[in-house]
Amino acid sequence: MKNTCLLSENAKTYLCCYHQTLDEMIQAMAAAGLTRSISHNLIVQMIPYHRSTVQMARNILRFADSTPTRRLAQGFIREQTRNMEQMEAVLSVCGQLTNPQMDLRLYQRRMDLISREMYARMGSVPESNRVEAVFLRGMIPHHLGGLRMAENALKYDISIELVPILRSISAQTRREAAQMRVLLSRMECQPQ
Repeated sequence: MKNTCLLSENAKTYLCCYHQTLDEMIQAMAAAGLTRSISHNLIVQMIPYHRSTVQMARNILRFADSTPTRRLAQGFIREQTRNMEQMEAVLSVCGQLTNPQMDLRLYQRRMDLISREMYARMGSVPESNRVEAVFLRGMIPHHLGGLRMAENALKYDISIELVPILRSISAQTRREAAQMRVLLSRMECQPQ
């Protein structure tokens, strides 16, 4: 009797790239050069986060057949690239504002908790041949992690140039997470 639960070659290829991108994001965020500036620290940790979104979106575009998933991934690439460019443009200015040691500790402690939870949820996504559903299940905690990172930084004294970027990211991330939940719900109602 043939085992019908095996992963397809497409699913294996997708999952290998997904986990490689996740590992690269984790390593880059952990290796970011932190300073006495919450603004700087957020940016140098968020750029690898945004880069991973772009890589994961490009990965799913190789396999996605559905128009909604393709549009969503293309939107991720466009928006996350714009976010990285905006952050890179203000990095030198933002790094000039330093924060008290207590604020830095509290901010970074929360950032570490948010990151660990995001990594764990992304790393434990159920593997299946429905790669579009796998993509959404991984990107929802990814987006929620980014939202929480932005909201965490907004609690502290950060560079004025960074505030509108983070507010925009928060609003955009909420919309995209809601879209992904709806799309995933629809996929789960469809027969395999």
